[in-house]
Formats: sequence, structure tokens, C-alpha cells
Amino acid sequence: MNLKTIATACLITALSAAALPALAQDKAASESYSYGTHLDIDKVISLTEDGGQTCGLVNAQITYVDSMGEKKALTYLKHGASCNNEGS
Repeated sequence: MNLKTIATACLITALSAAALPALAQDKAASESYSYGTHLDIDKVISLTEDGGQTCGLVNAQITYVDSMGEKKALTYLKHGASCNNEGS
């Protein structure tokens, strides 16, 4: 490879990497909750959980806007909603 080819490849890579945040701005990248995670939730957009009639731990996700106005998502484990109806 010559220097011009390497420079062009580096430039394309740098421009592509710079464009990723703009493309991902609409979609909130989901991070997983762990004990001690600092939560900065200004407004909740949605709460979802895995479907089904499972009584036990299920995956859930909260999509929210933080105090800086950024849309974020957090996944966590919770007891399924069908567990609330058990024994009634």
C-alpha cells in the first residue's frame, strides 16, 4: 500500500466515526443496570418488559430523557407483571 491509500482509508474511517453519534442520536443506546448505577432520569418515555405469562424475573427496559436532554435506555431485571395476579 502506498501512503495516499493509507491516508484515504484513515480519512474515511475518521469521517465515518464522527457521523455515528449523529446517526445514533434518535435511538437510545441501552445500558444494563447494576447495583449502584447513577440514575439521571428527568422524564420517562416508556417502560417495557418481555412479554409472556412468565411469573419470575423478566428483562425490562426504561427509555427516558436525562437532565441534559439526552434520550437514554436502561435494561434491568424485574418480576413479571403476571406475578402480581398470583394468589388473588
